[in-house]
Amino acid sequence: MSTLPVEAIREFSERHPKPGHLTYQYGTAGFRTLGNDLDSVMFRVGVLAGLRSKRLDGRTIGVMVTASHNPEPDNGVKLVDPRGEMLEASWEGHATVLANASNTSAFVEALETLVKQLKIDLSKPARVVYARDTRPSGPALVGALEDGLKALGVEARNAGVTTTPILHYLVRAINTKGTKDTYGDDSAEGYMQKLSSAFKKLIAGKPASPPLLVDCANGVGAEAAATLSRYLGESLSLILHNTATTTSGALNHACGADFVKTQQKLPPSLAAHLKPGQRACSLDGDADRLIYFYLDERSQFHMLDGDKIAALVAAFIVDLVKAAGLEEEIRVGIVQTAYANGGSTKYLAERLPVRCVPTGVKHLHHAAEHYDVGVYFEANGHGTVLFSPETQAKLAEHQPSTPAQSTALTHLVNLTNLINQTVGDALSDMLLVEVVLVHRSYGAFEWDSLYVDLPNRLVKVVVADRNIFKTEDAERRLVSPPGLQARIDELVRKYEAGRAFVRPSGTEDVVRVYAEARVRAQADELAYRVAGLVYDETGGDPATRPAEFL
Repeated sequence: MSTLPVEAIREFSERHPKPGHLTYQYGTAGFRTLGNDLDSVMFRVGVLAGLRSKRLDGRTIGVMVTASHNPEPDNGVKLVDPRGEMLEASWEGHATVLANASNTSAFVEALETLVKQLKIDLSKPARVVYARDTRPSGPALVGALEDGLKALGVEARNAGVTTTPILHYLVRAINTKGTKDTYGDDSAEGYMQKLSSAFKKLIAGKPASPPLLVDCANGVGAEAAATLSRYLGESLSLILHNTATTTSGALNHACGADFVKTQQKLPPSLAAHLKPGQRACSLDGDADRLIYFYLDERSQFHMLDGDKIAALVAAFIVDLVKAAGLEEEIRVGIVQTAYANGGSTKYLAERLPVRCVPTGVKHLHHAAEHYDVGVYFEANGHGTVLFSPETQAKLAEHQPSTPAQSTALTHLVNLTNLINQTVGDALSDMLLVEVVLVHRSYGAFEWDSLYVDLPNRLVKVVVADRNIFKTEDAERRLVSPPGLQARIDELVRKYEAGRAFVRPSGTEDVVRVYAEARVRAQADELAYRVAGLVYDETGGDPATRPAEFL
């Protein structure tokens, strides 16, 4: 087939007309909005995924139908490139153009332009693997996606209901099958086997950990965690809560990683179950984010977020690299965003290189690839560790000169199998945390004591036009409006350990203000005073200025 099957595309497209009043945007999380508004988008993504595969000589592309930590009525879709990574940035624009074509004729015209522009050889095969989370809107949206795949004659594989990280794993496993870079068996069982086997090797000979409470957000992670628990057996006892995947409205409701991070409190459903000192963690709706927490002896809640996970994991890997005698050959680095707590940055900077990049997983992942071992975690609990191909080869070839070096080297090799290097993965990251806690003989309190978080506050300011706010230095400084950064600097200097930055939202007409200071009341005050400057700058009416900004 050297031309587009226009008739088939037209016929299927008419079943999935674009709503005239909606404009779609492919962002970091793909397309995401109310599930009821995504039918036409799903069909067109199916066609696009097929073209992406043809452009890459028939390598398998992934499609995940999910809205992650969003409320249940939302849904979304994102494409996964052959190594399990996020879709190449330039194709985000192509996806947006196709999704917004006003009707079938405009869609076909846009497809023909894309094929010509990118010189896509339509005679190449097209292969796609797809999956969805547990949302009620999922089956209908998958049906629309399948029509898009059929319209282009794609060789498709349905991976069913599964987590986002498992879908990413499958994409890499399929594309590396039978090569020297083989990533694992291309099945959910292969994923479970790979993680559980590496975990058991890493904790062999260590005392068993007390049971871990896992809040599954009433999402697809509940099913995966239950399966993983069976594979782990006695090596780690998981007590699963919030596993109601078929209860209407339960998904992410008053539970899950996003709830814990934003509310900074215990999910109410765990109040009767969590004992002081016991470790607990929350997954999000598609199991790609992880937040730990515990209660102290006074039953006070303490959160162990992505920054705390990064600090625990990075320091452990640095120590293993030294113990293996490889510190001269393997550079470990960590990537953060401006939202990382100043306490974590100070702790990490004393141990390894720290780089700050703009907010968004794609920026973190890309920057982490520049290190031999790159660790990245957003404060929201999304992150992973990347071992470069050269580093993995080095670990395979290195000849240790002592038993201690040999042990450390074996641990590093096992870590490369335990960690899902394609994307942030709550279950893989959970096992990684548990390995480090066992090796360090830490409970939740000892982990939390590695460094003290500086008190911080995040404030939203509604503005008429967020586009007047331009940033530099990884979003830590404003270059526009002119003069505003100098006034923020002047304010910040008045607070001990003060830090503040302002950045426009990527999705709504608001500006986000983040502030830190040595004392909670000062962090709050600094945030509101900076927010007041932002409000005044946008020409707000003093009569409508929010009271807390005064």
